[in-house]
Amino acid sequence: MLLLLIEKQYPLDEVVFFNTEMEFQGVYDTRDRALPLLKKHDITYTELYPKDQFLWNMLDRPVTGKNGNVHKGYSWCGGPCRWGTTEKLRVLDAHCKDSFVYVGLAHDERERLGKNRAANKIFPLAEWKIPEGQALIHCYQRGYWWEENGVCLYSLLDRVSCWCCSNKNLKELRNYYNYLPYYWEKLKDLQSRTSRPFKRGVSLLELEDRFRQECSR
Repeated sequence: MLLLLIEKQYPLDEVVFFNTEMEFQGVYDTRDRALPLLKKHDITYTELYPKDQFLWNMLDRPVTGKNGNVHKGYSWCGGPCRWGTTEKLRVLDAHCKDSFVYVGLAHDERERLGKNRAANKIFPLAEWKIPEGQALIHCYQRGYWWEENGVCLYSLLDRVSCWCCSNKNLKELRNYYNYLPYYWEKLKDLQSRTSRPFKRGVSLLELEDRFRQECSR
């Protein structure tokens, strides 16, 4: 979306990056690759952060449960417990206020586009009828690959969200195990620090046993 906004000479004063500090390194590398482009076009770059650190919210924040008991941390972010997304939207909305905001939802993301949106939100990819796959190809053609150790993350993952997002599906987690072992080990470390299983009652260690057996067949 950003590349096309610049190519089509749409009005663009500022690009905002919300840094959870839990992104893939490939995301940060791609961000850094785009910074000279922003400077060339005199576009302000702003980096925002959550009020509290992600890992503190996940593992240590005092949280009062529905039964009134207090426990540590929200645990995994994802599914019905998307506390990280809530904080991201809060921070972004507070920063942008009533400014017109471009949002990079593609034309085929119908469910997400169908949600009630503030009047100041604009969805250029949807207006241009550009689906996710076409948008990604456009980025590749201009040298933006979201690479991690020579591997294109979008070849392994449906969405390059935070590496610890519990919305990751089984195919994506299998690719973590096989092709992104560094992040797989980081996920296992987080699993050892929270009692809630990562995926529908299944822990990372149980998934690792499953993937190991698949590889041995």
